[in-house]
Amino acid sequence: MSNKTTPQTFGGIKYDRQNLSNDTLRELYLKMLKPRMIEEKMLKLLRQGKISKWFSGIGQEAISVGATSAMLSDETIFPMHRNLGVFTTREVPLERLFCQWQGKEKGFTKGRDRSFHFGTLEYNLVGMISHLGPQLSLAGGVGLAHKIQNEPRVSLAFTGEGGTSEGEFHEALNVAAVWDLPTIFLIENNGYGLSTPTSEQYRCKDLADRGIGYGMRSVILDGNNILEVYTELAKIASEIRENPHPVLAECKTFRMRGHEEASGTKYVPKDLMAEWAAKDPIKNYEAWLLDQKVISEKEITAWKKGIKTEIEQALKYAENEPKISVNLDRELGDLYAPYTQQVTAPTGQATEKRFVDAIHEGLKTAMQTYDNLVIMGQDVADYGGVFKITDGFTEEFGKERVRNTPICESSIIGIGLGLSLKNQKAMVEMQFADFVTCGFNQIVNYLAKLHYRWGENADVVIRMPTGGGVAAGPFHSQSNEAWFTHTPGLKVLYPSTPEDAKGMLLAAFEDPNPVLFFEHKGLYRSLTGEVPEGYYTTEIGKARTAKAGTAVSVLTYGAAVHWATQIAEEEGIDAEIIDLRSLAPLDYDAVRATVEKTNRALIFHEDTMFGGIGGELSAWISEHLFEHLDAPVLRAASLDTPIPFAADLEQQFLPKERFREQLRKIVEY
Repeated sequence: MSNKTTPQTFGGIKYDRQNLSNDTLRELYLKMLKPRMIEEKMLKLLRQGKISKWFSGIGQEAISVGATSAMLSDETIFPMHRNLGVFTTREVPLERLFCQWQGKEKGFTKGRDRSFHFGTLEYNLVGMISHLGPQLSLAGGVGLAHKIQNEPRVSLAFTGEGGTSEGEFHEALNVAAVWDLPTIFLIENNGYGLSTPTSEQYRCKDLADRGIGYGMRSVILDGNNILEVYTELAKIASEIRENPHPVLAECKTFRMRGHEEASGTKYVPKDLMAEWAAKDPIKNYEAWLLDQKVISEKEITAWKKGIKTEIEQALKYAENEPKISVNLDRELGDLYAPYTQQVTAPTGQATEKRFVDAIHEGLKTAMQTYDNLVIMGQDVADYGGVFKITDGFTEEFGKERVRNTPICESSIIGIGLGLSLKNQKAMVEMQFADFVTCGFNQIVNYLAKLHYRWGENADVVIRMPTGGGVAAGPFHSQSNEAWFTHTPGLKVLYPSTPEDAKGMLLAAFEDPNPVLFFEHKGLYRSLTGEVPEGYYTTEIGKARTAKAGTAVSVLTYGAAVHWATQIAEEEGIDAEIIDLRSLAPLDYDAVRATVEKTNRALIFHEDTMFGGIGGELSAWISEHLFEHLDAPVLRAASLDTPIPFAADLEQQFLPKERFREQLRKIVEY
């Protein structure tokens, strides 16, 4: 006997049960009721000062619950701060949720982040950051992992209508469309971005229309209709598990409370608020279920009583939990995913190789060693990259693992993180280090902070061809390593020899933490050196003595190592030249040892002077080694201007001659 009935309308919402069983209909009701009752309690606690902030999803429960119910339990969902129903539908324990919102130890972030800014892969949830858009790319990365691993699975990412104005929205959808990723991008169009109405955010009638521009299927759903959201997304998910491709779903709904409670809703016309209040997704669905005799008033009373008891018990648990204990060692220790490097010494015969060939060989060795490693970047496939470092990789490893990307650095970095969430390794090549500015947010706010915030690592390496001396001008030659050494949670490597280029690159892939790997492109084809065959690694966080000496300690890295060596020889100065090579973490023991030996320190880098790593090093030496100094700590760096194009201007910009002057000055002091 069929459960099908004629569709009926309640509160302007048309309910069509299709072939859903009574049990499913009841389950969807209970799943919506629970987050609504939790929210009502949270609003009371907010007024009592027991939680600090709340972003209400009241009136939007049908989207969170319907979408989550349409997914398989092992499919990854990327919710926003108004998606409590995602967490409760995934049955995240209320005790832990309440501890999270109160900043308690048993939450998910150890008091380091608030509300829904967390993830838990135990429940296949990856939390947002305040920048909203970046998680869309992460969802694409998870979709790519499913595709590479031949898993019939889907990823689902939420965003608001305001977030669709961000560049990341466009990048994420474009890449997903080009690569046919099995990802559902779900827009909760609730009418307002804080106080800004949709009429001031975009000109198209429906956001779903944007799918046309990406060659992507799109649908518009009544976001207050739990049955429509659930059944339509379940169909879509089922289809793209078998035939991977992205879908854009726009759910029309309304935000019944402020952006967050403190902002209020005075800017919303009263008649508009009343119109949407009449479309309440829970009250109307409840009325329809009662009409259909699927549930009874007695059952509703009993269910509410049970949920209330569950909430009160969980709150009591959370309130009895102690406040976070301050532990400095733990704070610093949680910055990176646990990892102790076991250095692999070279065993193969060493042969003379160019710097660029050493990187090519290191990357190729990594691809052979890790079959879960995916390379992504502009023109890296058949073309082999602009520096030909991945030349021949497509033939050997295939286009699934060596992927040309659209020009959208931010999304590709986010996809790399999404791959990491599914136990893949990812390498993203910046065509030039300068272009990393387009992906800055993903690096400094997602990759760098992920493990500290909720314990998940980001197994992503970003290769950064950098540096001047090649007459490429201000957008292809700047040195930007200091931006990232300032960001806790990242590792920053900068080799100066072919041997280290290969060994440090392989070490970067071993390390489960995010690594920015700088390669001076001026050295690519101008520098040769002995490079061992086979697999070996160089210790991260360990400096190298490039040249022993007694007159002065020169602390440097990259091409400046070779400049310093040459100039010291020309000047006849017995300088000890320390190749830092690992900028984060820094080898302070090596700095201490050399300064105590020579009693003079000159810091030399190609980066501009102000805000460069030399400032940090000179401060550390002055603070910790002052009694060992026979002269002031000096620095030599590039001019505090953009790097110019014309050869003579570029040579003036670069710090070689200023280093020569400082070297003479410090030994004569």
